[in-house]
Formats: sequence, C-alpha cells, structure tokens
Amino acid sequence: MGLRAQFSSRHMQPGKAACHRSAQPKRRDCEIDMSAYSVTEITDLIKESLEGSFSAIRVEGEISNCRPSSAGHLYFTLKDAISCISAVMFKNRFRNLSFEPKDGMMIRVHGGISVYNQRGAYQIVCDEMERTGEGEMLALLEKRKRAFAAEGLFDEDKKAPIPRFPRTVGVVSSPTGAAVRDILNILRRRAAGVNVLVLPCPVQGSDAAPIIARRIEQANRWKLADSLIVGRGGGSLEDLLPFSEEVVVRAIASSTIPVVSAVGHEIDWALSDFVADLRAPTPSAAAELVSASRRETLIAIRNTAQFLFETIKTRLERARFLAKPFNPEEMEYRFRAILQPHLVHFDDAKEELLISLGNRLADVRKRLELAKRTLEAANPGLVLKKGYSIVTNAATGAVVRADSDVKAGDALVIRPLKGEIRAVVKE
Repeated sequence: MGLRAQFSSRHMQPGKAACHRSAQPKRRDCEIDMSAYSVTEITDLIKESLEGSFSAIRVEGEISNCRPSSAGHLYFTLKDAISCISAVMFKNRFRNLSFEPKDGMMIRVHGGISVYNQRGAYQIVCDEMERTGEGEMLALLEKRKRAFAAEGLFDEDKKAPIPRFPRTVGVVSSPTGAAVRDILNILRRRAAGVNVLVLPCPVQGSDAAPIIARRIEQANRWKLADSLIVGRGGGSLEDLLPFSEEVVVRAIASSTIPVVSAVGHEIDWALSDFVADLRAPTPSAAAELVSASRRETLIAIRNTAQFLFETIKTRLERARFLAKPFNPEEMEYRFRAILQPHLVHFDDAKEELLISLGNRLADVRKRLELAKRTLEAANPGLVLKKGYSIVTNAATGAVVRADSDVKAGDALVIRPLKGEIRAVVKE
C-alpha cells in the first residue's frame, strides 16, 4: 500500500514563498528578491508554508524504526515502497492508544506537519493512530519464523554452550561499522589475550545475506574461531532483514562453532536471534558474553583462595583452642565421666534382669509342681495300689461301671495293680 495523504484545500502555491521575506514588508507585484536568504529566514518560510498547508492530514503507511522514548513519546518512521517520513506521537496521545505500535505494522495517522528549525527537518505530529493491517515485511518474517520453528531449527536442545575462555573470537559484520569497534574495545578491556578475527561482510542490502552466510561457512570449514559473533548495530526493520534471510538462518543452524546473534539494539530482533546458540541484546553485550573478563576471573580466583586460606586457618585455630585443655589424664577423666553413668545403668539393668528371671523360674517351678500333683492324683496306677481294680467286658472291652453294664454269663477281665483275673458273671 502506498503512502497517501489527505489534506485541506490550503495547498502551498508554487512561487508564493519567494514573493516575500520575513524580515521585509511584502512587495507589490511579487518582485524577485535577488539578495540571499539567511538559513533562519528560509527555514521560517518553509515552516510557515508546510505547517500552514498541512495542518490537518491523514497518512497511511508502514511503521519502521519504532522507538518509544524514556519521556513517554513515540518516535517512528512512516514509509511505503518509495518514500518515508518521520513521525512523532507525544505521550498525552500515545498513552491512550488501544494497541502497541511495532515495526512492520500498517497504520493510518491524523496530524499536522511540523518543522524543527534547529535541524531543518520536518515530521508529522500525530494526534490519532489506527491500525490498517500488518506490513508485508513483518508478515513474511512471521511466516519464515513459523516454518523454521516447525523444522526444529530453534529447538533448545540444539544450542551449544558458549566457551568462556576462547582463544579466538570471530566477528561476522561490517569492518567499518560501530558494532565491530564496540566489540574490539570491550574484548581489549575484558580479555586482552583473546584474538579477534573480523570476517567482513555487508550488513544491509540485497547482497548482504549470501555473504554473511558464506563467512559463517568459511569460519566453520577452516575452524577459524572458538565462537562467532554475527550481527550489526541498530537500524530499521528492513536494514536488519539480511539476518532473517533463509540462507543466513540455515548457515547459523549448521555451524559447529557456537554462534552469538547480536543484531541491532535490545528491542530489535531478527530470525538469527532464534536459531543462534545465544542471543545478545547488542554487539557490546555479545562481546561480554563470549569471553569472561580475565581481570575479574583472576580477582575472583584470588578472593576464593584468600577465603579458603582464612577459613582453614580459623578452623585450625579453633581446633587447637578446643584441644588445648585435653591432656591424657583429663581426657580419661572426661571419658570415664561420660561412660560411668552408662555402666551403672547397665549394672542396674543386669540385676533387674537376673531378679526378673529368678522370679519367673520360681513361678514356673511352682506351676510344674502343681501340675505334677494334679497328674499324680489322676494316675490310675496309684488308685490300683490302694486295692482297686478295673473291670472290663471281655467281649467288648468296655469298662464296667455298674451292675447293669453286664448280665449273667458275661465274661469279665479284672485288672488289679498286677496281672489279670478272668471271671464269669453268675448273677
């Protein structure tokens, strides 16, 4: 969708600004003034013409380089395929928006043109904003992102750890960019012994992506570095587009060297951030992430060694202090003082056990004696000793307990204490 403007009928008429100067009265018949304008004069004329002619307009376009400020204002660029215009929405209007403006979003704004004299720049000051759809570029990136995620290129289990003490750090970026300078400065300060190999490439434009991918492949083929930083400084969404191209994403995914993606500022993003082993918010942060500070590491080692020495020293001194009063006689006394109560308790327990066992045995003996007497009282042999006999029916073997148990002619067996007597019942 192209950039479209709707404005009031007060258009600037060609040549009208040249008919007068702000420092001189209007001339009759629009005489041509051949004297030179000062910068302020010409800027004031432009400001008067633009702000007077475009005080209430509606413009549609795609958001780019969206930058909310710390003061609460929103600064961005409104663009189409050919042109762009700077825009601002101040916080009293921005905070009432029902959505969050982002790069690639298609919007329609209402406002007026304002000229900033000090810079000689113009912008549209927006008092209204509404969404008209997402931009083609952002939609394309989201489509690529979903496709790569479905392939598993962004899976966490495929990400390698970044070496803390690399010998060589490779930087795939523009050799003349601020990102490389920042990385070199930080590595020089934090890790002076680390070699930095810059693999030069353009970082924007249609030719950038293939060259970036080729540099990554060369670094892996020749094992040029222990870790790679791939990135650039900040820019608009289209400036960062090479780092979202498929050839770059697949080159990073295939890299056996751990890759840190450092594209733009903290709020910027590219698909390289998702496929890389680690994402850094800025190139400077990437330089800190790929190497531990040698100075900080040495200080930490010294502090740890000192802490261990002091801890061991303190514990030894405490052990000597605690052991000092314990000579052999004192230790024996202390040992006996600890042991004696347990020995007394053991002796008492032994005596109680012996007494308990004795009482239990005596009780058992009494019970055995009673049982013996009971059994003896029931012993038929003792009864027989007193002259009694046991009479049984010779035919049935049944004990005869009454005269009714037999009849005349029955054979009987009489058993006294010794022997047997056989008899026949007469009556």
